[in-house]
Formats: sequence, C-alpha cells, structure tokens
Amino acid sequence: MFESSAFYFAAFLALFLAIGVVIAKNPIYSILCLIGVFFCLTIQYILLNAQFLAAVNIIVYAGAIMVLFLFVIMFLNLNVDTEPQKPMLAKIAAIIAGGSLLLIMVAALRDIQPAGYDAATLDSQIGMVDRLGLVLYKSYLLPFELASVLFLVAMVGAVMLGKREVGERNF
Repeated sequence: MFESSAFYFAAFLALFLAIGVVIAKNPIYSILCLIGVFFCLTIQYILLNAQFLAAVNIIVYAGAIMVLFLFVIMFLNLNVDTEPQKPMLAKIAAIIAGGSLLLIMVAALRDIQPAGYDAATLDSQIGMVDRLGLVLYKSYLLPFELASVLFLVAMVGAVMLGKREVGERNF
C-alpha cells in the first residue's frame, strides 16, 4: 500500500516538475525543476528495487550533469536583451510537432496490457549491482568497451580543443 502510493506521488511530482522544466521562463528555474524530476525518478528506482540505478541517477545526473548545465547557462548569460524573439511560425510549428508526438505516443500505448507480477517467481535481486555487472560484462561487453573508447576519444578531443596555443589572445 505504501509503495504504490509513494510511487504514484513521485510520478505525479515528476510530471508536475517536468511541466515546470518546459514552461519556466528563467533557465535557472528550469534546471532546478529538472533536478527535482531526477530526484523523483530516484525515488521510483528505489521503489522498484534498483538501488544502483538510484545511486547513479543522483550522482551522475542530478549531481554532475545538472551542475554542468547550470554552469553553461550561467556562462552564456542568457537574458531577454540578447535573445531574439521567436517568430509566431516557429511557435506554431513547435505546438504541431509536440501535438503529433503526443498523438503517436497515445496511439502506440493504447493497446498495451500491463502485466502484474507473480510473487512466487519474483526475483528480488534483479536491480542489484552484481546482476548488472554480470549482464554488462557478459552479454554487452563489446558495446561497453566501445562506449569507453568513445568517452576516451571525447576527453582527448575536449582537451585538444581547450588547449591554448602560444601567443593566442585571451578574450
């Protein structure tokens, strides 16, 4: 009883904060709402017995990624004076695109029958770190290693792009 009410409360709060991300005029408020969405998703991960995903969600997304977003937005110094006003055609196109996406999602999810769970066959260790490690290093070893090489190349590229040449002016 408590789990289902907490799950629905976290889902409602996540949807409310996600709407806040989209409609917030100030980008800082939008990021703070997005951090709230990540915390609600972490609550749902904990309720679904996926403690590792909950910890990674807090550490990586709500921590590192959101600090990076906040830094970039503050670095760009966005305000009304520097931003041009969007034309009405762009707003109408965005509404049409969003409405068609909503229509496609509703049509795709209309015929889904959610299945319950059987307590006799429920595996309570499904979201634990050891199971995730076994799946990651047995079934998905090649994609995992390719992603690590891609991250290494991205880090080297970022260092090379950020490196200043001798005699280059600092703005």
